Amino acid sequence: MDGASVPSGDVLTLPPARELPQRLARCVFGLGLFGIGVAMMLRGELGAGPWDVFHTGLSDLVGISVGKVNVLMGIVVVALWWPLRQWPGIGTLLNVLTVGFTVDAAMAVIPEVEKLAIRVPLMLGGVVVIAIGSGLYIGGGLGSGPRDGLMLGLNRRFGWSIRSARTTVELVVLALGIALGGSVGVGTLVFALAIGPLAQIALKHLSLPPAAPIPKPSVEVDQ
Repeated sequence: MDGASVPSGDVLTLPPARELPQRLARCVFGLGLFGIGVAMMLRGELGAGPWDVFHTGLSDLVGISVGKVNVLMGIVVVALWWPLRQWPGIGTLLNVLTVGFTVDAAMAVIPEVEKLAIRVPLMLGGVVVIAIGSGLYIGGGLGSGPRDGLMLGLNRRFGWSIRSARTTVELVVLALGIALGGSVGVGTLVFALAIGPLAQIALKHLSLPPAAPIPKPSVEVDQ
């Protein structure tokens, strides 16, 4: 899950220079919280969100950290934007570079726990922290996350509804993650049911006014 609301791929967003430091700070802080929330859910060991079920399964398969898998998959997903005619923003690139490394750093700090009385609050707190992080970084208006951009691209390129695109993509990655032995459980269901409403509340209270849209430059292609 990258967020609950994202800008169109037809435009770039360019805030006034005086607003850029504030927007960048909110974006980076929000992405950091997002990564911490993911790590909390993983340390709770009660199941993660669909994409992180896939990330953990792929991590076990290839033998690298979950955070590094997150970064690599972010790059792959952004590459898929090109045929879908999506345009990344500053926030998109920050998402790719920030979340995965934050997950690894937080996993190194948050210890493994066995007591269910601690794991449940870790999982629930992770969902809330992810929602707050989403509200901050999406509300900064500097571009969608890689995975949300993929869903927007499917909507624009093939006419799929956002809901259908999101559901289809997340079911596919969830199925792949389960097949790879990823971290699936009751937390996966809690995330699926709670993240939308919580992120919507966070966006309502944490969003800045939209940045001015700048038309995406056209590219001449020789036939």
